[in-house]
Amino acid sequence: MTETRLRTYTHFSGYILASLFIASLAAQNLRYGFYELFYLASTLMVVTGVGAIYTLISRRQQLRAPGHLVILAVLNLALVAALLTQSRPDISYWCLPTILLNVLILPLRQGVILSLALTLVLAIFVLSHRALPEALLTLASALILLSTAALYIWHYNHMAQSAEDLAITDPVTGAHNVRFLDETLQKEISRAQVTGHSLSVVVVSIDYLDEIHDLHGEAGVQTLAREVTEKLFEVIRAGDTLYTLDHGEFFLILPFTPEEGVRVIAERIRRTLGEHRWPVVGRLSVSLGCTTRVSSDTRADTLRDRVCQARAEAVRRGHDTVWFSHGDRQPS
Repeated sequence: MTETRLRTYTHFSGYILASLFIASLAAQNLRYGFYELFYLASTLMVVTGVGAIYTLISRRQQLRAPGHLVILAVLNLALVAALLTQSRPDISYWCLPTILLNVLILPLRQGVILSLALTLVLAIFVLSHRALPEALLTLASALILLSTAALYIWHYNHMAQSAEDLAITDPVTGAHNVRFLDETLQKEISRAQVTGHSLSVVVVSIDYLDEIHDLHGEAGVQTLAREVTEKLFEVIRAGDTLYTLDHGEFFLILPFTPEEGVRVIAERIRRTLGEHRWPVVGRLSVSLGCTTRVSSDTRADTLRDRVCQARAEAVRRGHDTVWFSHGDRQPS
């Protein structure tokens, strides 16, 4: 199950359960003739119902749906208005599921801030309308509920981030793996289209990798790949991203880098790796292909194919070479 779908189910279930709880409150207050509380509960039920409908409408954008903040802010404001205008102590219990709903649906920081604001108003209400032991018990319940929910959400976010890091990181080199490449490259292409800045890419290929594998085995190749990655991280600039491909290849995305810039960076990489003394192989050579995005490049696979062809041309010309490929013109 994807993160977006999971959040859709969670948000929708939260709104529906809150609506059912509020509906039971409305029915109970109507039964005993507390019409003001019935109207309040009906209003809150409409708000949570709107939240459920909004969740279904924006189910594909649940990771960044801003409407939840508006809906829950209205829900909290309605409860705050009721606490400030009504003298019914029972309203204080209505705040507890709302506190849980805030943290469950909103981003953690927003949910905690909104719940703390509601808890502050709740504290003023219960201290002025209830005996001190009962007021302290209600406040303790609210704070325990808020802290427990916030801790659980924080733990879940931390585990989700760790899982995402593992999914997009190569376990051998520590660089991003190919799963994350196309998504990021497409985002950079879209950003370059909007802003007009240059975008270049580089593929670095370790020369004679099969021979290195025959001499030093898979463990030696993995050690070399990890050491090359560390050296590449030292060479690239802040804002550049490094990815590990298969068979001793590395992919670099260089935002804000024109043709003359990527040529310089590629040559610097070739010389830096070639002049370094490596523990496994001693000396090492690499072949590099590079290219710069042109206006017709709107897809990540187009840019990737061209830079891979440039790397293949560098290998064909004798290894330890940098080859630049133009987009809409003949290579030179």
